[in-house]
Amino acid sequence: MEFSQEFISAAYIIAALLFIFSLAGLSKQETAQTGNWYGIVGMAIALLATIADERVSSVGVIFVAMAIGAFIGLRLARKVEMTQMPELVAILHSFVGLAAVLVGYNSYFEATHVVNNELAQLAITVIDPKAQIAMNIHLVEVFLGVFIGAVTFTGSVVAFGKLRGIINSSALMLPHRHKMNLAAGVISFILMIVFVQNGGGNMPLFLMTIIALVFGWHLVASIGGADMPVVVSMLNSYSGWAAAAAGFMLSNDLLIVTGALVGSSGAILSYIMCKAMNRSFISVIAGGFGTNVEVAADVDYGEHIETNAESVADLLKNAKSVIITPGYGMAVAQAQYPVYEMTQKLIEKGIKVRFGIHPVAGRLPGHMNVLLAEAKVPYDIVLGMDEINDDFEETDVVLVIGANDTVNPAAAEDPTSPIAGMPVLEVWKAKNVVVFKRSMNTGYAGVQNPLFFKENTQMLFGDAKDSVEKIFKAL
Repeated sequence: MEFSQEFISAAYIIAALLFIFSLAGLSKQETAQTGNWYGIVGMAIALLATIADERVSSVGVIFVAMAIGAFIGLRLARKVEMTQMPELVAILHSFVGLAAVLVGYNSYFEATHVVNNELAQLAITVIDPKAQIAMNIHLVEVFLGVFIGAVTFTGSVVAFGKLRGIINSSALMLPHRHKMNLAAGVISFILMIVFVQNGGGNMPLFLMTIIALVFGWHLVASIGGADMPVVVSMLNSYSGWAAAAAGFMLSNDLLIVTGALVGSSGAILSYIMCKAMNRSFISVIAGGFGTNVEVAADVDYGEHIETNAESVADLLKNAKSVIITPGYGMAVAQAQYPVYEMTQKLIEKGIKVRFGIHPVAGRLPGHMNVLLAEAKVPYDIVLGMDEINDDFEETDVVLVIGANDTVNPAAAEDPTSPIAGMPVLEVWKAKNVVVFKRSMNTGYAGVQNPLFFKENTQMLFGDAKDSVEKIFKAL
């Protein structure tokens, strides 16, 4: 059954509005589930409208592709742990980039096929000069779409590898790396001019694709591990612009709108996260944390104080206020469930308990919030860094569960530190701090944390989940 273009356009408008509602819903924990449903319904409408479009052929092939994709997606969704969510998001971004590259090449070869027809060429050059302008615009769309898609593809693959642990998380420090990045951009721009002036050409497009693939790989490989949350957000933005470019090539209004929404929201989120780390977006792209990190092994921080679960339980029993600051270590240990049980027990005893979340805690924006929501922790006791930082001085006990770089006092006290100036959770101002860690190793940024050696800090070594369960039993 075929539908008119007016009907398809109306369906696309409804889908676009639902995507906007989805983004609005996802901005708050309380409305996130509703926002998800808006997105699901919007995507369903978009898919059905596209399939019903009279210009779409080979509907059977589309259904087969959708069935294969749905099967793989469901399998992955059931198997992937919450700790693996950042790397899943990264690899999904790579698929968007690869799709943009494939769409670009297909669109280019189709257009070239038309142009190579003598009558079509005559119509463009002699009869209708406007057609030549339209063709040039299309070639620019193809070139930019392939470039953005290729950068997104390899960049996302590298981000996936770093998050997965397949690739070293430290920054790749090649000589003259900034000059190489600049050269890649300049050469690609020159190739685009040649590509458009010649009415196309396989060689400029192929050369640019290779440069863009290498550029994307080098761009993310040069960024240190501590900046991975920003990188994932940045790649999210890139994937959106790649989708928008594909929309221009396919003359699909919904794809343009959706890509622009994803691209702009990803860019805004990247800006917010960079602001939370007191650095510019350019500084992150240029390398960020991990580029010049040198851990001074000869610095004497003093001796750390070790404790046990029973002592921590006694400390909590005598407290009036407790703040818990989770990090990636909590996610790895899957400790969010016993943490919630412990929280309930403390609240029953009349103790004020809250959670302090740093904007870049974990490996993905909002990662800690999702973990706590998964464990049914009430939203009203989960607070952001700006909301809770002033309360640490009046707090009896702070439990640092798996966090490291986001609670490092060196950011505020040591101007020579690689993370100097980065806003952090000022946990050291509390009366007592208990740090849950497996060992005294540095965090993901490779920077030593003086918090571990402060007089009011005690170290509780071991698996975070086991430690919290022992504290719960003692309580």
